[in-house]
Amino acid sequence: MKVAVRLDDITPDMDWERFYLFKALLDKYQVKPLIGVVPDNRDENLRAEKKDNKENAEEADAENSKKTLIKDGKPADFWIYVKQLQREGYIISMHGFRHIYATKKGGLFPLNNFSEFAGLSYETQKTMLEEGKKILKDKGIETTLFMAPAHSYDKNTLKALRETGFTGLTDGFGDEPYEWKGLTFYPISFKLGSTFKKQSGYSTMVIHTGTVSENDLKKYEGYFRRKDVEFISYGEYLKQPAVKRSVFGRGKEFFMAKGKYLISKIKNA
Repeated sequence: MKVAVRLDDITPDMDWERFYLFKALLDKYQVKPLIGVVPDNRDENLRAEKKDNKENAEEADAENSKKTLIKDGKPADFWIYVKQLQREGYIISMHGFRHIYATKKGGLFPLNNFSEFAGLSYETQKTMLEEGKKILKDKGIETTLFMAPAHSYDKNTLKALRETGFTGLTDGFGDEPYEWKGLTFYPISFKLGSTFKKQSGYSTMVIHTGTVSENDLKKYEGYFRRKDVEFISYGEYLKQPAVKRSVFGRGKEFFMAKGKYLISKIKNA
């Protein structure tokens, strides 16, 4: 099994100390991930608490090889840093628009019961995508990949994505990229333990660096050290040919996502 990595919730005000620690792990194992950049973050939950500990900031500066881009433990200029990551081989996707959940809809891939996009009109969604894409373009960043906040999107989202020049989404379940509704989907792992046991195929490990603990880092390093799994750069994943996804395949994927959501809800009750 070949596994790529995606990092969600990349914003100017995220927890950079945690990000740098995970980036050091990726650098050690030479894995270049997909990063989901929020064009205009308005989600307070993604903002890290301000830290006054200068020693932590100095350590973060020292550990990061791009010292000229770092100030007080975070990028001196977020957008310049994102472009630096792109030059290093990181792939960029647009992660929603403002990352504000506007509806209680799970959409076509109901891993959650809330969404920034699903349930809104086509016109509204298209405007959000256009504005988000313009923000990135004005900062010198262009991408045709979309990462839906909460993994939730609907038919209007897909239509709006096509109309605004997007060609792919980092979502879905399966062992290889697939085509559906004029877009290419790059599946994520349904369950990592099961994914790692597969003998062939491709998948994605989803990481939110803002919540990664010290124990999590040890766990992920254990994953990277596995001999039965090949971690690949996301750019390699994008080169894999996509297969057609049938109506049956989409139905199966929907119920897998819904089932995972319900199980998670019961466990957290």
